[in-house]
Amino acid sequence: MSVETIVFGGGCFWCTEAIFQRLKGVVSVLPGYAGGATSAPSYEQVSSGCTGHAEVIQVMYDPSVISVDDLFSVFFATHDPTSLNRQGHDVGTQYRSAIFVTTEPQRAAAERYIQRLNDSTSKGQPIVTEVMMLDQFYPAEQYHVDYYNKNKGDGYCQLVIEPKLEHARKEFARLMKEQG
Repeated sequence: MSVETIVFGGGCFWCTEAIFQRLKGVVSVLPGYAGGATSAPSYEQVSSGCTGHAEVIQVMYDPSVISVDDLFSVFFATHDPTSLNRQGHDVGTQYRSAIFVTTEPQRAAAERYIQRLNDSTSKGQPIVTEVMMLDQFYPAEQYHVDYYNKNKGDGYCQLVIEPKLEHARKEFARLMKEQG
């Protein structure tokens, strides 16, 4: 099995982690921080908006099972890529829409995908998602890892994450792992 890595920033990493964990071909998902200047930042530092980092997920996937375009489809459908530095009630550069690629083919694919979205939009709202080469990924603190699965009864999980998961299950049923 060949595994590739890509990093997505789409708002709160608890939400994106829960969605991407359920995709066929995704080997692992790890929440963390990328895109800033501070070395080994903490959640509190990133949350302050002063580090330049975004909350992200590192996705390791098998491209023979799920394509990078399928990953882009899920990513763009499960957050608002037209909202600058904001996702819902989460506001700040740490919640920006971003794709941190690890290869030039990923970069080209991301740029093509965004161009297709911009060409097809009737709303007139351009995609603001940044695409850049991953410089450094810093794993989040352990209590963020697998957050939804460990805290399904939590209000945030019920009110914010569960509706996003339900949307992803319906729209991307063919890409979802069997639920057991």
